[in-house]
Amino acid sequence: MIHDYVIISIAVLLSVMILVMVGQKLKVAYPIFLVIAGLLVSFIPGMPQIEIEPDLVFLIFLPPILFEAAWFTSWQDFHKWRKQIFSMAFGLVFLTSIVVAYLSSSIIPGLTVAMGFLLGGVNSPPDAVAATSVLKNMKIPKKITTVLEGESLINDASSLIVFKFALAAVISGQFIFREAVTDFFTMAIGGVAVGIGTGLVFGKFLRLIPSNSNIDTVITLIVPYVMYVAAEHFHFSGVLAVVAGGLLMSYNSHCYLSHTSRIQTGNVWSVIIFLMNTIIFILIGLELPIVVAAMKDYTISEGIFYSIVIGGAIIFTRLAYSYAIVYIPWLLSKKMREEKPKPDWKEPFIISFAAMRGVVSLAAALSIPVYISPGEAFPHRNIILFVTFVIILITLVGQGLLLSPILKFLKIEDAGSDLPEEKQEAILMKKLKETALQKLTSDFSELSENNSLVKHQIYKLENEMKLIADKAQCMGSTVDYAAAMNENKDVLRQVIQAQRNELHRMKREKIFDDHVMRTIEMQLDFDEAKITGFAH
Repeated sequence: MIHDYVIISIAVLLSVMILVMVGQKLKVAYPIFLVIAGLLVSFIPGMPQIEIEPDLVFLIFLPPILFEAAWFTSWQDFHKWRKQIFSMAFGLVFLTSIVVAYLSSSIIPGLTVAMGFLLGGVNSPPDAVAATSVLKNMKIPKKITTVLEGESLINDASSLIVFKFALAAVISGQFIFREAVTDFFTMAIGGVAVGIGTGLVFGKFLRLIPSNSNIDTVITLIVPYVMYVAAEHFHFSGVLAVVAGGLLMSYNSHCYLSHTSRIQTGNVWSVIIFLMNTIIFILIGLELPIVVAAMKDYTISEGIFYSIVIGGAIIFTRLAYSYAIVYIPWLLSKKMREEKPKPDWKEPFIISFAAMRGVVSLAAALSIPVYISPGEAFPHRNIILFVTFVIILITLVGQGLLLSPILKFLKIEDAGSDLPEEKQEAILMKKLKETALQKLTSDFSELSENNSLVKHQIYKLENEMKLIADKAQCMGSTVDYAAAMNENKDVLRQVIQAQRNELHRMKREKIFDDHVMRTIEMQLDFDEAKITGFAH
């Protein structure tokens, strides 16, 4: 039995990887391609039905995915655009829930406003996984990417809070606004406190207790689960706990992670999150038979009609809200009009159009209990589930496929930074080299006279300073800097490849130890990574 499960698991993973490679070949983001592939596979006769277990998503998948997204989020950019991020993560979620609640209760027969809020809480938040995965390889201005990723990190908390209150209102038949507001702030503040507290404790632990890169990597994998479970245990927001803790630990990672730990941890996390994402998106597509089978009280055409109307209202609400929070403050503030140019209309449009729903919405819909009490079915659960599934397809597949051509058509440019990244990198590296050179010449000048290795370090730093100066001069001249850098990178890659070929030739001669050869090969890999960059 176990042998069969292992073979099936390997076959599924291999099939998913092949699908991802096909998606890359077709230049389609793998989340979109996997959902489509899952839909097509679900039509195969005799295909077993696979149902997403909500607890599996919320407990197993959600904490590490949110933690990884928070870890690689720029705290500086997040803080810079915090007003817009929090406005959309909370204000837009609540507004969307209200719109969906009253619209759905008016067009779907028998659906109450409380059930409408349940549907709104499920479908109001764009998905963090979809946002980071689909946008990763697209040329989008930094501000837009920051707002979308920052919003998707936090809005799961606000939407799940709306969902919990709406679910309680449907089951109990009553809703007390004052208690709901109090509970909301308690859950939010408590979740952030648990996340920060857990992050500080583990950070202190890693600083005080001797460890290695393997132990550090395992601990970083455990931390998000501790944050999430601890917060949920006290009935706080596990999502906000993971996000707050992830941002804190990422910002202070230099204090307790060595260079080898950071490299290894980054690589391990990259693989694990990639695997989780691929499984999640293929499962969304495979849910089609289960969702359709649940449609007993409504026809498929009715369900699609409701989904299109509600999905359109969600998209329109987001579009109007995005323009309102950008333009209204600028129009009402004379000081802002004098100091800042008129906002670019393209930014709110892209922020609106790039919002895609994903697995969190589907998992929330599936977590609605089948029965309120023994023998009493949960009312309209089937239509809530169906509408959620179709809205995911509309936003993830529909908008996701259209996003790339729209970006090319709009020709939107990044005007968010005063200095190009290459210029910032050159300035930072120059300052660090100057610090290193000053340290060597002031503290180790006598040692360098007797130690040729230390003396070589001084010469090496001086040459690197000259290289950085040449780069800066190239940036400021009429020479095409991008072309010059590409030529230089191409030369360096060919030099490293020649070194690697020679290394492999010597490996065949079996003169040097294998572990020494592997160490040198890894160094060449790092040298090449400096040129090509690390892919997360």
